[in-house]
Amino acid sequence: MIEYLIGVDGGGTGTRVRLARNDGALLATGSGGPSGLMHGVEQAWSAVLDALHGAFSAAGLVRPALDNMAIGLGLAGVNNRQWAADFSARNPGFGDAVIETDAFTTLVGAHQGQPGVIIAIGTGSVGEVLAADGKRREVGGWGFPASDEAGGAWLGMRAITYAQQVLDGRAPGSDFSRALLHFCDCSNQARDAYFDNHRDSMFAWLAGASQTAYAQVAPLVIQHAGSDPTARRLLQAGGQEVARIATALDPAGQLPIALCGGIAAHLQPYLPEPMLALVVKPHADAAAGALRLIDQRLKGYQTC
Repeated sequence: MIEYLIGVDGGGTGTRVRLARNDGALLATGSGGPSGLMHGVEQAWSAVLDALHGAFSAAGLVRPALDNMAIGLGLAGVNNRQWAADFSARNPGFGDAVIETDAFTTLVGAHQGQPGVIIAIGTGSVGEVLAADGKRREVGGWGFPASDEAGGAWLGMRAITYAQQVLDGRAPGSDFSRALLHFCDCSNQARDAYFDNHRDSMFAWLAGASQTAYAQVAPLVIQHAGSDPTARRLLQAGGQEVARIATALDPAGQLPIALCGGIAAHLQPYLPEPMLALVVKPHADAAAGALRLIDQRLKGYQTC
């Protein structure tokens, strides 16, 4: 007997879940660490279960056995079929499960299952379209560092490149570059020692820099874009990449576009006017989309 439905949005930086009764009534939400499959299957399931525990705690409920729950998951990395198969095989005991890309669950949540376009811009980036004939297609989402244009890690990596250029004397310094160097712990020294040792400091940060670490630099880009031309150019470049994704998904420019993810709102001012005319507010998030998919599965509807 399925008592509870779970919707999961799992990305490279964090995990969000929605907890509902089997009649669809939302009870609570929870959050946890990254569950994108690039971090490994065990880490992904651990983050999902941690977030689920938090949701039950928020609802004031004791978590039942997993076989009393059905779970819908939209996860970064599901496009890698081996990762997806390994993750599915490690199901810790949920009574039923549907696993989809985070792009598709974002699309389902944003447009309530109706035709439309989403471009999700968070740690990474991906776009997906559901056409009027029911066909779906994805653009981008190849993963960091080769893809994920306009995403937080993409912005952060380019900002760090600028900081390196400042250290080398290839670009002039600024408040923006000083903030970046402070973030990397490259400027916590006296001035002379700083110029003597900056390469060692930067290399030390780079040695441990992951996709998540680069994404954590993105807020500095956003913070300084209003006053610093380099930071502003980075967001402008991100806006251009978003527009290219939109054109590839819907060349006719007729479907509504929902921009999702933590970086999206900051890039919206840098989009071309024709695209802005198609932008709509998402109805719900990717966790809600995953919840809709598992609900439809239990009711016998197709999930795509």
